[in-house]
Amino acid sequence: MSALETMMPSVQRAAVNGVEIAYYEAGPREGVPVILCHGFPELAFSWRHQIKALGDAGRWVIAPDQRGYGLSSKPDGIPNYDIDCLTGDIVGLMDHLGVEKAILAGHDWGGIVVWQAPLIHPDRIAGVIGLNTPFMPRAPADPIAIMRARFGPDMYIVWFQTPGEADAVLGADPDKTMRFFMRKPAALAATAQPSAGGSTFAFKDLLQGWDGVTGGDQLLTPEELKVFADAFGAGGFTGPINWYRNFTRNWERAESLPTRIDGIPCLMITAELDAVLPPSAAEHMPSVIGDLETTLVLGSGHWTQQEKPGEVNRLMLDWLERRFPK
Repeated sequence: MSALETMMPSVQRAAVNGVEIAYYEAGPREGVPVILCHGFPELAFSWRHQIKALGDAGRWVIAPDQRGYGLSSKPDGIPNYDIDCLTGDIVGLMDHLGVEKAILAGHDWGGIVVWQAPLIHPDRIAGVIGLNTPFMPRAPADPIAIMRARFGPDMYIVWFQTPGEADAVLGADPDKTMRFFMRKPAALAATAQPSAGGSTFAFKDLLQGWDGVTGGDQLLTPEELKVFADAFGAGGFTGPINWYRNFTRNWERAESLPTRIDGIPCLMITAELDAVLPPSAAEHMPSVIGDLETTLVLGSGHWTQQEKPGEVNRLMLDWLERRFPK
């Protein structure tokens, strides 16, 4: 049996928002559920430790493969991955399960989804847990232009804007790609250094130049890594990268959205050694969120729920017990 079968509940599927979403569920169907939203390049499987811990603690927990990922639909077309589609999938999954309100927890790109959800669907979100990814006020200009000026043309998000190119590079060897990304903090911190061309986070050059061994320092077991490699080998990277190709569209959309989150409890969990989303990126959040707790996971890099699962589980369950007692 694969690690997906041994470490996750049985997969379920729901037709929502024009797509089919595969999801995993644990715990009793009672109380306010917690929906776990993964990042890039990840899967619901990234939350395997939290699904078990929350379910064992008597919490209703749900983790979808979001659109473009894993066993879920991968529609064509960049606009099918904008923030309205992504938040709409979560609300559609709630409707499918008969859920009026849910607590959303998101890591990496999933963090953007869960922080935007209460702005777009304010009546459906009971609380938010951000893991590594802070709530960011709308940028003063197109975020892609800002990233190009600040980090250079080869910075991975800027590079991702060219249709087809990054898809082919990452998809050429999904096993190598996932071993490149899913490494411990020291290895990933090296990606933050400027490349020969002067760009920061120039994943293209770093990935293509990596021999697959040097500085490996793998975070996952071979069995866990195979779940990711198999999923992206089968489904490709175009859907996931299309999330990034909506940064400008999402920024334009946000002009009509609120600039604060008030009226719901929020928890921000930062990671000490995250080179991509450092704790300093969350320092502004008390000024734009009315009810916020912030905490720090020591010794963790970017893949916090997989690097320090025990600590993440403890922080989430403690906050849930205090703010949403069973």
